[in-house]
Amino acid sequence: MNAPKKFASQADLQEKKVTFSQLSEHAWAYTAEGDPNTGIVIGDDAVLVADTQATPAMAQDVIRRIREVTDKPIKYVVLTHYHAVRVLGASAYGAQQILASEDTYDLIVERGEADKASEIGRFPRLFSNVESVPPGMTWPTMTFNKKMTLWLGKLEVQLLQLGRGHTKGDTVVWLPQERTLFSGDLVEFDATPYAGDAYFKDWPQTLDNLAALKPLALVPGRGAALKGEAQVAEGLRGTASFIADVRASVEAGVAAGKDLNAVYKETFASLKPRYGHWVIFDHCMPFDVTRCFDEMTQHADPRVWTAERDRQMWETLEG
Repeated sequence: MNAPKKFASQADLQEKKVTFSQLSEHAWAYTAEGDPNTGIVIGDDAVLVADTQATPAMAQDVIRRIREVTDKPIKYVVLTHYHAVRVLGASAYGAQQILASEDTYDLIVERGEADKASEIGRFPRLFSNVESVPPGMTWPTMTFNKKMTLWLGKLEVQLLQLGRGHTKGDTVVWLPQERTLFSGDLVEFDATPYAGDAYFKDWPQTLDNLAALKPLALVPGRGAALKGEAQVAEGLRGTASFIADVRASVEAGVAAGKDLNAVYKETFASLKPRYGHWVIFDHCMPFDVTRCFDEMTQHADPRVWTAERDRQMWETLEG
């Protein structure tokens, strides 16, 4: 009997080079060659961190770099969405407030435990020193609906829900005075969007809503920080194209009466030439196509991924 085929991500063992760069007067980006990014806002009297890294041990590297440029207290942690790889490092920062949208809070209640087990199983390297994660879930201490404004001294920081896309709870962090945006996983750059919990029908409009802010700098969920209108537009366009191409292929397959397996193989083959060089393409595609197929057939809202469902899906499509 053949051993089950492992997730593509389990072969991803190479450590990534970290870059810590300043994008505008108060904004910094912690990026790592396609691994999950963290955004940092250094205000007049406090620091805000957007997305925490996957474990407290990994968050220590973010904190070390923050401390190279400021000794101001880290008062706020923002969860752009509920995925474990974004939130489980939160305890390391000792923040006064952990902020998230009400929709993200609801998703943690509904599927946080299942998602945690699922993600750790899929992506072992991204959960370095996973034993440093405290038991239980990372719970927001404050939630908001659609918009919240923080003042870090005279610096205005807006937390905005501009529509569903990567998840239903997606939040962006926007510095209007500097036109700098932290998008979470609504935007990726040279990295494949993970869309296993996505809303394919809503995501393009949400990206248009981001573009309407006219950002001059953008920190995507994965990939290099984007500077200047041209680079920002390229990042938005690339993400939008990928989502549209997956949807078009899946819709065509569903309309032709094909099953998930056939739709997956066709969609993978049609997108590989254009997007196959993007980080985690092989890993994301089975999850993305499965979710899109669900949305186009019988599941308006994403089904919960569990470690068991992950394995069954992978075996079905890649076994």
